[in-house]
Amino acid sequence: MNEHEKINYVEFPARDIQATKKFFIQVLDWKFQDFGSEYIAFSNQGINGGFYKAELNSSVSNGAALIVFYSNDLEVTQTKIKKAGGEIIKPTFPFPGGRRFHFIEPSGNEFAVWSDKNA
Repeated sequence: MNEHEKINYVEFPARDIQATKKFFIQVLDWKFQDFGSEYIAFSNQGINGGFYKAELNSSVSNGAALIVFYSNDLEVTQTKIKKAGGEIIKPTFPFPGGRRFHFIEPSGNEFAVWSDKNA
C-alpha cells in the first residue's frame, strides 16, 4: 500500500546482480522481477525495493543506512548466509533487547540480522 510521505521503496547498488539475486533467493527465499540486465526488483519483504548495476556498495563505513533483518534464530540465519556465499563481518554481539550480527552479500552490501530470542 502506498502511504503519503512514508518510506515506500529502497534501492541498493550491486556489482553482480545475478550473484546478489541468487544469494537472496537462497537465504531469504525472495522473489525477483528482472528489468533488463541492470536492475532487479523485489517485493513483499517488509519493504519493496531493487538492486541496480553499479560498482559501488552500501556499507555503514561509507555512511550508508543499515538495513536490519529480524530472525527467530540467529544461528540458523547466519549458517544460511555463509552457505550462500555471504561473509560475516561483525560477529554476533549483544545489545539491550537482543543480539545481532552484520554480513555482506556477494555484491558487497552490508546488512545486519537481529533477534530478541535467547538474548
